[in-house]
Amino acid sequence: MQLETGNDTMASKWAPPPYGIGSRMSIPEVKITGNNRVQTIPGQSLAPQDSIKIEPSSYDLVEKMHYLFVRVVKARSLPTNGNPVVKIAVSGYNVRSRPARKATFFEWDQIFAFGRESPESSSILEVSVWDPPSKMDPTSDMAGQNFLGGICFEVAEIPLRDPPDSPLAPQWYRLEGGGAHSGDLMLATWVGTQADDAFAEAWKTDTTGNHLNSRSKIYLSPKLWYLRATVLEAQDVLPLTASKEPSFLIRAQLGFQVMKTKLTVTHNGSPSWNEDLMFVAAEPFADHLVFTLENRLQKGPVSLGIATIPLTMIERRVDDRKVASRWLTFEDPNNEKKVYRGRVHLRLCFDGGYHVMDEAAHVCSDFRPTAKQLWKPHLGVIELGIVGCKNLVPMKTVNGKGSTDAYSVAKYGQKWVRTRTVSDCLEPRWNEQYTWKVYDPCTVLTVGVFDNWGIIELDGPKDASRPDLRIGKVRIRISTLEIGKVYRNTYPLLFLSHTGPKKMGEIEIAIRFVRTTATLDLLHVYSQPLLPLMHHIRPLGVVHQEMLRNTAVKLLAAHLSRSEPPLKRETVLYMLDADSHAFSMRKVRANWFRIINVIAGVIDAVRWVENTRAWKNPTATVLVHALLVMLVWFPDLIVPTLAFYLFVIGAWNYRFRARDPLPHPCPKISLAEIVDRDELDEEFDTFPSTRSNDVVRARYDKLRTLGARVQNVLGDLATQGERLQALVTWRDPRATGIFIGMCLIVAVALYLVPSKMVAMASGFYYFRHPLFRDRMPSPALNFFRRLPSLSDRTM
Repeated sequence: MQLETGNDTMASKWAPPPYGIGSRMSIPEVKITGNNRVQTIPGQSLAPQDSIKIEPSSYDLVEKMHYLFVRVVKARSLPTNGNPVVKIAVSGYNVRSRPARKATFFEWDQIFAFGRESPESSSILEVSVWDPPSKMDPTSDMAGQNFLGGICFEVAEIPLRDPPDSPLAPQWYRLEGGGAHSGDLMLATWVGTQADDAFAEAWKTDTTGNHLNSRSKIYLSPKLWYLRATVLEAQDVLPLTASKEPSFLIRAQLGFQVMKTKLTVTHNGSPSWNEDLMFVAAEPFADHLVFTLENRLQKGPVSLGIATIPLTMIERRVDDRKVASRWLTFEDPNNEKKVYRGRVHLRLCFDGGYHVMDEAAHVCSDFRPTAKQLWKPHLGVIELGIVGCKNLVPMKTVNGKGSTDAYSVAKYGQKWVRTRTVSDCLEPRWNEQYTWKVYDPCTVLTVGVFDNWGIIELDGPKDASRPDLRIGKVRIRISTLEIGKVYRNTYPLLFLSHTGPKKMGEIEIAIRFVRTTATLDLLHVYSQPLLPLMHHIRPLGVVHQEMLRNTAVKLLAAHLSRSEPPLKRETVLYMLDADSHAFSMRKVRANWFRIINVIAGVIDAVRWVENTRAWKNPTATVLVHALLVMLVWFPDLIVPTLAFYLFVIGAWNYRFRARDPLPHPCPKISLAEIVDRDELDEEFDTFPSTRSNDVVRARYDKLRTLGARVQNVLGDLATQGERLQALVTWRDPRATGIFIGMCLIVAVALYLVPSKMVAMASGFYYFRHPLFRDRMPSPALNFFRRLPSLSDRTM
C-alpha cells in the first residue's frame, strides 16, 4: 500500500459523473443521535461533516478527531484474472490497497481512515479498481495498468457513525467507466472518530511507512511467578577422582537464570545444603528446571550428573505451607544412555503469595500478589487521555530533513498501551484514551514518548531494526489526584544524557481518577501494608529482591518484544527504570540534599528553641515558660497539645498547597542542571567501564576521597556510641565511678522530690536568662567528651 499526495488522480483515464454518484444499489437507514432524540433517515443524505454534531462518547478526556472511513471488502465479476488493486482519492490523498487475494471473489478487506480536519477537504470521494500487468509490480506507478471501473461519493452524503452504534454493513456498488463488464465492488464508507472500532486496524493519513509497526495496541505483561527451589541433600554421589575432602555443589538453571548452592564437603557421598534458590518464571510454562551436580577440583568444576523437571509438574502455593519434597535422579551428562549417578532431594514450589517486582519500589504501579485468588476488589478506575506532543526536537534525518515519528507508551500494572505512530511530525496529536483498574492508590502511572525507527523502510531492514530513541517520560502518582477531577496539563519531556539535560518537547495529557468503592474502603487501604503477606512472613533481602527484579525486567522485555507490533526491549527497559540503581555521583549528592531538606524542619525547631533560650524574643520566652508550667502541672495535656499543634500546622499549610500541575521530573531536585560533565559521563558509562585507564584512575581517586569522608563520619558515630557504652563498662574507672555516683544521687532526689517540681525546675533552668548562664560548655558535655572510645585501638 502506498500513499500519494498530488492531483494526478484517475481522472486522466476516467472522469467522474457530473453528479457525484455511483450506482448505489441501496442506501441503508442510518441512525444518528443529537439534541436528546433519535432520528431515522431512510435513504436520505446527511448534513455536511462540518455541521455534524457528534454526541460525547467514552473519549471525553481528549479532542474528537473526525475521520472518513472507507472499508474495501471484495469485488466480483471483474474482467481480469490478475490481482487488482483499489485506489482511493480524497482530500489530496491517493492511496492504493494491497493486491487482491483471488478466491471466490477478489478480496482485500482493508480499512482506510482519512483525516477531516482541514476545511478545504475535497467534497468528492473517488474509489477505483485497477488491474496491474502481471509482469509489473502491483504497487508501482499506475502507468500501464488497466482501469476496471470506479465509484464517486459526495462526502456530504456519507453517513455518520458514532459508537455505540453498530458497524455499518458494506454494500455492493456497480463500478462505472470500465466498459460493459465492469463488475461490482463491496465497500462501506462512513464518518467517525478515533473512538470507532475500526480505527485501530485502519490505515491512517497521519501514519505512513510500515503500517504494522505504527498501530496502537494494548499489551498485557505475562503472569510472573517466584519459583522457590530448596536443595536439601544428595545421595549416592561419588567423585570422579579420589580425594580426601571432595566438595560438591548444585547448579540450577532456568533459561538464562543460573543459581548455585554453597560448596559443601562430604566423606560419605551424601552432601547436604538446605538452601533456597529463587527464580522468576513467566506463564505459559514451557521451560525445564535443570539441576547439575558439580565436583570442584583444582583444574575446575566437573559435572557429575544432570536432573531435569518441567515447570508444569511443580506445585503452586499461595501461603507459606510446606510442600511435599521429591527425589530426582542424576544422569550422566556425557553418556546418551541413562546411567545412574546419584539422586538429589528437592522441595519445589511456585510462590503465588509474593508480588513479583518489575519496577522500582518508589515508582511501582501494582502491589498485588501473583495468585489471583488473593486479589482484593479494585478501588477505582484511572482514565488517561494522551492528547499529543508539542515542540518535539527532530530525532533523525530522513532524506536530508529532520524528522520525528513519535508514539507514546503508558504503563500501569500489567497493562501496557501504545499509541499509533504519527509520521514526520514535531507536534503529533494522538487523542487516544485508555483506562486501568486501580487496586492501590499509592501507585504510579508512567507515560513515555519514543521515536519509532520501525516504520523506516528506505534504508533496508538494517535501519528498520535500529532501537527506538527515548524522548522523555512523565510519572503521575495516583494518590495525588482528587476524585473525579480532570487534570489536563502540558508537561515537559526531559531527557538526561552524558551531555546534560535536554528538553525534548512537551506532552499534553488528561487524567482522571474515579472511585468505584466506598470512601471508608479507600481510606482503609492507607492502613494496610503495601506488599502482600508473604513479603512479611518470609521476606526477601534487598539485594536479592533487586536481582529478581532485574530478571523480571528481562523476561518482560523479551516477552513484549515478540508481540506484533513489538514493544521493543529498549522501550520496556526505559519505562521500568532498569538502570535506576546504577551508581551516580549526581544521585548521591541529590539524595544528600533531600535528606537535608527533610531535617530542615528539625533544624528550624532547634534553632527556635535556642533563640527562645537566648531571650531574643522575650514575649515568646515568657509564653514558653507559661506553657511549660501548664504542661508540668497537667501532664495529661501533653499528647493532646502535640496533636492539636500538628493539626494547626497541617490546616495552615493547606492554604499554601501546591496548585501547579501534577508533579513531573524536576531538573533542580535531580541536580541535572549543575552537574559536572565528567560525572554525567561516569553515570552513563557501561559496566565494566569502557573509558581509558587515566579517566578510570581519576574517578577512582575521586571515589576514594569521598569514601574517606564517609569513613570519618562513620568513625565519629562509632566513637559517640562507644562513649555511651563506657559510662558503665569501667574502661575509665574514675569516669564510671562519677557517673554511677551521680545516678544514685539523682535517684534518691527523684524519690524524695515530686517529679513535677523537678521538671519545672529543669525547664526554668534551661530557659534561664543569658545573664545567669556561663559561656563555657556544660559540665555534663565536658564529662561526656572525656570518655574513652575504641578509636585509639584502631589500626
